[in-house]
Amino acid sequence: MGRRLVLGSMLSGLLIASVPVAQAAQALAPAKPVKVVATFSILGDMVKEIGGEYVELTTIVGPNSDAHTFEPTPADVKALADAQVLVLNGLDFEAWLPRLIQSAGFQGQQLLASQGVSVLHLNPAEQAHDDHGKHAEAPKEADAADDHDHPQHTSDVDPHAWQSLQNGIIYAQNIREGLIKAAPAHRAYFKGRASVFIEQMKKLDAEIKLAFSEIPKNKRKVISSHDAFGYFAQAYGVHFVPLAGLSSQAEPSAKEMAAVIDTIKQEGISGVFAENMTSSRLASQIARETGAVVGGTLYSDALDVPGQPAASYLGLITWNAGQLIYVLKGGLTKG
Repeated sequence: MGRRLVLGSMLSGLLIASVPVAQAAQALAPAKPVKVVATFSILGDMVKEIGGEYVELTTIVGPNSDAHTFEPTPADVKALADAQVLVLNGLDFEAWLPRLIQSAGFQGQQLLASQGVSVLHLNPAEQAHDDHGKHAEAPKEADAADDHDHPQHTSDVDPHAWQSLQNGIIYAQNIREGLIKAAPAHRAYFKGRASVFIEQMKKLDAEIKLAFSEIPKNKRKVISSHDAFGYFAQAYGVHFVPLAGLSSQAEPSAKEMAAVIDTIKQEGISGVFAENMTSSRLASQIARETGAVVGGTLYSDALDVPGQPAASYLGLITWNAGQLIYVLKGGLTKG
Protein backbone atom coordinates (compact mmCIF):
# COMPACT_ATOMS: atom_id res chain seq x y z
CA MET A 1 0.00 0.00 0.00
CA GLY A 2 2.94 2.30 0.60
CA ARG A 3 4.12 2.23 -3.03
CA ARG A 4 4.75 5.72 -4.39
CA LEU A 5 2.57 6.73 -7.29
CA VAL A 6 4.86 6.97 -10.32
CA LEU A 7 4.27 9.91 -12.63
CA GLY A 8 4.80 9.25 -16.33
CA SER A 9 8.49 8.59 -16.89
CA MET A 10 8.55 8.66 -20.70
CA LEU A 11 7.27 12.04 -21.80
CA SER A 12 7.65 13.05 -25.41
CA GLY A 13 10.45 15.57 -26.00
CA LEU A 14 8.20 17.32 -28.47
CA LEU A 15 5.48 17.73 -25.82
CA ILE A 16 7.94 19.21 -23.28
CA ALA A 17 9.32 21.56 -25.91
CA SER A 18 5.85 22.85 -26.61
CA VAL A 19 5.36 24.32 -23.11
CA PRO A 20 7.40 26.90 -21.20
CA VAL A 21 10.31 25.47 -19.23
CA ALA A 22 8.93 26.71 -15.90
CA GLN A 23 5.55 25.11 -16.59
CA ALA A 24 7.15 21.80 -17.55
CA ALA A 25 9.26 21.81 -14.40
CA GLN A 26 6.19 22.47 -12.27
CA ALA A 27 4.33 19.58 -13.95
CA LEU A 28 7.19 17.18 -13.28
CA ALA A 29 7.79 18.25 -9.67
CA PRO A 30 6.33 15.90 -7.05
CA ALA A 31 3.19 17.32 -5.45
CA LYS A 32 3.49 18.26 -1.81
CA PRO A 33 1.52 16.21 0.73
CA VAL A 34 -1.94 17.53 1.53
CA LYS A 35 -2.03 19.15 4.97
CA VAL A 36 -4.90 17.45 6.79
CA VAL A 37 -6.25 17.92 10.31
CA ALA A 38 -8.38 15.11 11.75
CA THR A 39 -10.46 15.89 14.80
CA PHE A 40 -9.72 12.69 16.76
CA SER A 41 -7.60 9.55 16.64
CA ILE A 42 -10.04 7.20 14.90
CA LEU A 43 -10.50 9.58 11.98
CA GLY A 44 -6.76 10.24 12.00
CA ASP A 45 -6.05 6.54 11.47
CA MET A 46 -8.52 6.35 8.60
CA VAL A 47 -6.90 9.36 6.92
CA LYS A 48 -3.46 7.80 7.37
CA GLU A 49 -4.63 4.47 5.89
CA ILE A 50 -6.01 6.15 2.78
CA GLY A 51 -3.72 9.15 2.42
CA GLY A 52 -0.42 7.42 3.13
CA GLU A 53 2.66 9.41 2.16
CA TYR A 54 0.65 12.04 0.32
CA VAL A 55 -0.92 13.36 3.50
CA GLU A 56 0.72 15.47 6.19
CA LEU A 57 -1.57 14.63 9.12
CA THR A 58 -2.26 16.38 12.41
CA THR A 59 -4.71 14.69 14.81
CA ILE A 60 -6.21 17.03 17.40
CA VAL A 61 -7.60 14.64 20.05
CA GLY A 62 -5.06 11.87 20.38
CA PRO A 63 -5.07 8.26 21.66
CA ASN A 64 -6.82 7.57 24.96
CA SER A 65 -8.04 11.18 25.04
CA ASP A 66 -11.64 12.20 25.53
CA ALA A 67 -13.20 14.25 22.75
CA HIS A 68 -16.19 15.01 25.02
CA THR A 69 -14.11 17.08 27.44
CA PHE A 70 -11.39 18.29 25.05
CA GLU A 71 -10.28 21.92 25.01
CA PRO A 72 -8.24 23.09 21.98
CA THR A 73 -4.75 24.53 22.51
CA PRO A 74 -2.87 27.28 20.62
CA ALA A 75 -1.00 24.49 18.79
CA ASP A 76 -4.34 23.14 17.55
CA VAL A 77 -5.33 26.59 16.31
CA LYS A 78 -2.06 26.90 14.37
CA ALA A 79 -2.36 23.40 12.89
CA LEU A 80 -5.86 24.10 11.61
CA ALA A 81 -4.91 27.53 10.31
CA ASP A 82 -2.20 25.89 8.17
CA ALA A 83 -4.36 22.98 6.97
CA GLN A 84 -5.97 22.46 3.59
CA VAL A 85 -8.48 19.83 4.73
CA LEU A 86 -10.33 19.30 8.02
CA VAL A 87 -11.77 15.81 8.57
CA LEU A 88 -14.54 15.74 11.17
CA ASN A 89 -17.14 13.29 12.39
CA GLY A 90 -19.98 15.76 12.74
CA LEU A 91 -23.25 14.65 14.36
CA ASP A 92 -22.41 17.04 17.22
CA PHE A 93 -19.51 14.87 18.37
CA GLU A 94 -16.90 17.66 18.32
CA ALA A 95 -18.73 20.31 20.37
CA TRP A 96 -15.54 22.39 20.60
CA LEU A 97 -14.91 22.45 16.84
CA PRO A 98 -16.86 25.57 15.78
CA ARG A 99 -14.83 27.68 18.23
CA LEU A 100 -11.60 26.19 16.94
CA ILE A 101 -12.54 26.85 13.31
CA GLN A 102 -13.34 30.45 14.15
CA SER A 103 -10.12 30.95 16.12
CA ALA A 104 -8.03 29.46 13.30
CA GLY A 105 -9.84 31.37 10.57
CA PHE A 106 -10.00 28.10 8.66
CA GLN A 107 -11.34 28.47 5.12
CA GLY A 108 -10.28 25.13 3.65
CA GLN A 109 -12.24 22.01 2.79
CA GLN A 110 -14.31 20.49 5.58
CA LEU A 111 -14.69 16.77 5.01
CA LEU A 112 -17.68 15.31 6.86
CA ALA A 113 -16.66 11.67 7.35
CA SER A 114 -20.12 10.58 8.52
CA GLN A 115 -21.92 11.96 5.47
CA GLY A 116 -24.47 9.43 4.25
CA VAL A 117 -24.58 7.12 7.27
CA SER A 118 -27.94 6.11 8.69
CA VAL A 119 -27.75 7.58 12.17
CA LEU A 120 -29.30 6.19 15.33
CA HIS A 121 -31.47 8.31 17.59
CA LEU A 122 -30.54 8.64 21.24
CA ASN A 123 -34.25 8.70 22.08
CA PRO A 124 -35.72 5.22 21.38
CA ALA A 125 -39.11 6.81 20.65
CA GLU A 126 -37.51 8.96 17.97
CA GLN A 127 -35.81 5.91 16.48
CA ALA A 128 -39.12 4.02 16.33
CA HIS A 129 -40.72 7.02 14.64
CA ASP A 130 -38.06 6.95 11.91
CA ASP A 131 -37.51 3.29 10.98
CA HIS A 132 -34.65 4.01 8.64
CA GLY A 133 -32.92 6.64 10.75
CA LYS A 134 -31.84 10.02 9.46
CA HIS A 135 -28.84 10.37 7.21
CA ALA A 136 -25.84 12.57 7.77
CA GLU A 137 -26.35 15.30 5.21
CA ALA A 138 -24.17 16.75 2.52
CA PRO A 139 -22.89 20.34 2.92
CA LYS A 140 -25.43 23.10 2.49
CA GLU A 141 -25.40 24.82 -0.91
CA ALA A 142 -24.73 28.21 0.65
CA ASP A 143 -21.49 26.92 2.12
CA ALA A 144 -20.40 24.74 -0.78
CA ALA A 145 -19.37 27.73 -2.86
CA ASP A 146 -16.43 28.56 -0.60
CA ASP A 147 -15.89 24.91 0.43
CA HIS A 148 -16.50 25.91 4.06
CA ASP A 149 -19.41 23.81 5.28
CA HIS A 150 -20.19 23.50 8.96
CA PRO A 151 -20.64 20.51 11.28
CA GLN A 152 -24.15 19.25 11.79
CA HIS A 153 -26.14 20.16 14.87
CA THR A 154 -28.30 17.10 15.38
CA SER A 155 -28.28 16.53 19.12
CA ASP A 156 -30.96 13.82 18.93
CA VAL A 157 -28.61 11.35 17.24
CA ASP A 158 -25.82 9.07 18.41
CA PRO A 159 -22.52 10.35 16.93
CA HIS A 160 -20.51 7.12 17.38
CA ALA A 161 -21.29 5.85 13.87
CA TRP A 162 -17.77 4.45 13.31
CA GLN A 163 -18.57 1.59 15.72
CA SER A 164 -20.19 -0.21 12.76
CA LEU A 165 -17.79 -1.43 10.07
CA GLN A 166 -20.46 -0.82 7.44
CA ASN A 167 -20.39 2.82 8.49
CA GLY A 168 -16.59 2.64 8.57
CA ILE A 169 -16.74 1.82 4.87
CA ILE A 170 -18.82 4.95 4.27
CA TYR A 171 -16.30 6.99 6.27
CA ALA A 172 -13.47 5.60 4.12
CA GLN A 173 -15.31 6.39 0.90
CA ASN A 174 -15.93 9.96 2.03
CA ILE A 175 -12.30 10.43 3.07
CA ARG A 176 -11.12 8.99 -0.25
CA GLU A 177 -13.26 11.42 -2.23
CA GLY A 178 -12.23 14.36 -0.07
CA LEU A 179 -8.53 13.63 -0.52
CA ILE A 180 -8.99 13.20 -4.26
CA LYS A 181 -10.70 16.59 -4.36
CA ALA A 182 -7.80 18.16 -2.48
CA ALA A 183 -5.09 16.42 -4.54
CA PRO A 184 -6.51 15.05 -7.81
CA ALA A 185 -3.02 14.16 -9.07
CA HIS A 186 -2.98 11.31 -6.52
CA ARG A 187 -6.42 9.94 -7.39
CA ALA A 188 -5.17 6.45 -8.27
CA TYR A 189 -3.04 6.25 -5.13
CA PHE A 190 -5.90 7.26 -2.80
CA LYS A 191 -8.36 4.96 -4.58
CA GLY A 192 -5.99 2.01 -4.36
CA ARG A 193 -5.31 2.41 -0.67
CA ALA A 194 -8.99 3.01 0.10
CA SER A 195 -9.93 -0.13 -1.84
CA VAL A 196 -7.58 -2.30 0.26
CA PHE A 197 -8.81 -0.67 3.48
CA ILE A 198 -12.46 -1.22 2.56
CA GLU A 199 -11.85 -4.86 1.65
CA GLN A 200 -10.24 -5.38 5.06
CA MET A 201 -13.34 -3.89 6.71
CA LYS A 202 -15.68 -6.11 4.71
CA LYS A 203 -13.73 -9.24 5.64
CA LEU A 204 -13.59 -8.31 9.33
CA ASP A 205 -17.29 -7.44 9.36
CA ALA A 206 -18.18 -10.88 8.01
CA GLU A 207 -15.92 -12.63 10.54
CA ILE A 208 -17.43 -10.76 13.48
CA LYS A 209 -20.98 -11.45 12.35
CA LEU A 210 -20.19 -15.14 12.05
CA ALA A 211 -18.65 -15.25 15.53
CA PHE A 212 -21.63 -13.55 17.17
CA SER A 213 -24.09 -15.74 15.28
CA GLU A 214 -22.77 -18.69 17.28
CA ILE A 215 -23.97 -17.06 20.52
CA PRO A 216 -27.74 -17.21 21.23
CA LYS A 217 -29.35 -13.77 20.97
CA ASN A 218 -30.66 -13.87 24.53
CA LYS A 219 -27.08 -14.32 25.77
CA ARG A 220 -25.64 -11.33 23.92
CA LYS A 221 -26.09 -8.83 26.76
CA VAL A 222 -23.38 -6.78 28.48
CA ILE A 223 -22.93 -3.69 30.64
CA SER A 224 -20.87 -0.80 29.25
CA SER A 225 -19.58 2.39 30.84
CA HIS A 226 -21.46 4.85 28.62
CA ASP A 227 -23.84 4.86 25.69
CA ALA A 228 -21.32 4.60 22.85
CA PHE A 229 -21.98 1.21 21.26
CA GLY A 230 -25.40 1.61 19.67
CA TYR A 231 -24.06 1.10 16.14
CA PHE A 232 -22.03 -1.95 17.19
CA ALA A 233 -25.16 -3.31 18.88
CA GLN A 234 -27.23 -2.82 15.75
CA ALA A 235 -24.59 -4.34 13.47
CA TYR A 236 -23.84 -7.46 15.52
CA GLY A 237 -26.92 -8.07 17.65
CA VAL A 238 -25.35 -7.28 21.03
CA HIS A 239 -27.47 -5.58 23.70
CA PHE A 240 -25.52 -2.98 25.71
CA VAL A 241 -26.86 -1.64 29.00
CA PRO A 242 -24.92 1.60 29.64
CA LEU A 243 -24.12 2.73 33.17
CA ALA A 244 -24.25 6.36 32.10
CA GLY A 245 -25.39 8.45 29.16
CA LEU A 246 -23.68 9.68 26.02
CA SER A 247 -20.81 11.45 27.79
CA SER A 248 -17.97 9.28 29.04
CA GLN A 249 -17.76 11.57 32.08
CA ALA A 250 -21.35 10.98 33.23
CA GLU A 251 -21.84 9.18 36.55
CA PRO A 252 -24.91 7.05 37.29
CA SER A 253 -26.95 7.91 40.37
CA ALA A 254 -27.41 5.40 43.20
CA LYS A 255 -30.91 4.70 41.88
CA GLU A 256 -29.58 4.05 38.37
CA MET A 257 -26.87 1.76 39.73
CA ALA A 258 -29.46 -0.24 41.66
CA ALA A 259 -31.57 -0.57 38.50
CA VAL A 260 -28.57 -1.84 36.52
CA ILE A 261 -27.75 -4.39 39.22
CA ASP A 262 -31.35 -5.60 39.18
CA THR A 263 -31.24 -5.90 35.39
CA ILE A 264 -28.04 -7.97 35.53
CA LYS A 265 -29.54 -10.37 38.05
CA GLN A 266 -32.90 -10.68 36.30
CA GLU A 267 -31.52 -11.11 32.76
CA GLY A 268 -28.41 -13.11 33.61
CA ILE A 269 -25.99 -10.61 32.04
CA SER A 270 -22.55 -12.15 32.24
CA GLY A 271 -20.15 -9.32 31.39
CA VAL A 272 -19.36 -5.79 32.59
CA PHE A 273 -16.99 -3.64 30.55
CA ALA A 274 -15.12 -0.43 31.30
CA GLU A 275 -13.68 1.78 28.56
CA ASN A 276 -10.24 3.19 27.92
CA MET A 277 -11.35 6.67 28.97
CA THR A 278 -13.41 5.72 32.02
CA SER A 279 -12.64 4.36 35.45
CA SER A 280 -13.09 0.63 36.04
CA ARG A 281 -14.32 1.34 39.59
CA LEU A 282 -18.03 1.03 38.79
CA ALA A 283 -17.53 -2.09 36.69
CA SER A 284 -15.65 -3.73 39.56
CA GLN A 285 -18.35 -2.72 42.05
CA ILE A 286 -21.09 -4.20 39.88
CA ALA A 287 -19.12 -7.42 39.40
CA ARG A 288 -18.73 -7.81 43.16
CA GLU A 289 -22.45 -7.36 43.74
CA THR A 290 -23.69 -9.54 40.89
CA GLY A 291 -21.01 -12.12 40.14
CA ALA A 292 -20.69 -10.84 36.56
CA VAL A 293 -17.29 -11.01 34.87
CA VAL A 294 -15.29 -7.82 34.33
CA GLY A 295 -14.32 -8.02 30.67
CA GLY A 296 -11.36 -6.44 28.92
CA THR A 297 -11.29 -2.70 28.27
CA LEU A 298 -13.45 -1.54 25.37
CA TYR A 299 -12.46 1.34 23.09
CA SER A 300 -15.25 3.71 22.13
CA ASP A 301 -14.15 7.25 21.23
CA ALA A 302 -10.37 6.93 20.96
CA LEU A 303 -7.66 4.54 19.88
CA ASP A 304 -4.99 3.13 22.17
CA VAL A 305 -1.36 4.27 22.00
CA PRO A 306 0.87 2.98 19.16
CA GLY A 307 2.03 -0.59 19.56
CA GLN A 308 -1.15 -1.77 21.28
CA PRO A 309 -3.85 -3.99 19.68
CA ALA A 310 -6.41 -1.17 19.53
CA ALA A 311 -4.01 1.42 18.10
CA SER A 312 -5.79 1.44 14.72
CA TYR A 313 -9.42 1.54 13.64
CA LEU A 314 -9.44 -2.07 12.50
CA GLY A 315 -7.56 -3.03 15.64
CA LEU A 316 -10.13 -1.25 17.80
CA ILE A 317 -13.06 -3.09 16.23
CA THR A 318 -11.21 -6.42 16.33
CA TRP A 319 -10.25 -5.94 19.99
CA ASN A 320 -13.74 -4.89 21.11
CA ALA A 321 -15.40 -7.80 19.32
CA GLY A 322 -12.84 -10.24 20.71
CA GLN A 323 -13.32 -9.09 24.31
CA LEU A 324 -17.11 -9.30 24.03
CA ILE A 325 -17.11 -12.72 22.37
CA TYR A 326 -14.65 -14.13 24.93
CA VAL A 327 -16.83 -13.09 27.88
CA LEU A 328 -20.13 -14.05 26.28
CA LYS A 329 -18.89 -17.49 25.29
CA GLY A 330 -17.43 -17.94 28.76
CA GLY A 331 -20.84 -17.11 30.19
CA LEU A 332 -22.36 -19.81 28.00
CA THR A 333 -19.87 -22.35 29.36
CA LYS A 334 -20.70 -21.45 32.96
CA GLY A 335 -24.45 -21.30 32.33
